[in-house]
Amino acid sequence: MRTSMADIEHALKGIDFPKSKSEIVSYAQSHGASEQVITDLQQLPDRSYTNAADVAQEFSGKRVGGER
Repeated sequence: MRTSMADIEHALKGIDFPKSKSEIVSYAQSHGASEQVITDLQQLPDRSYTNAADVAQEFSGKRVGGER
């Protein structure tokens, strides 16, 4: 099963930005995200993200989790 952008948005619901990649992964882990979502978030570039759209752009642009 491939991670969708909706899965990512659900995992990050309520997060306050800006956040680093590691903070995003930690937040998702502590809020019960699936192992696949965690794995895909760990593949994002290691940088600061300013908002959910920033994460979404990186996620969509890299096609994290496989081809769609």
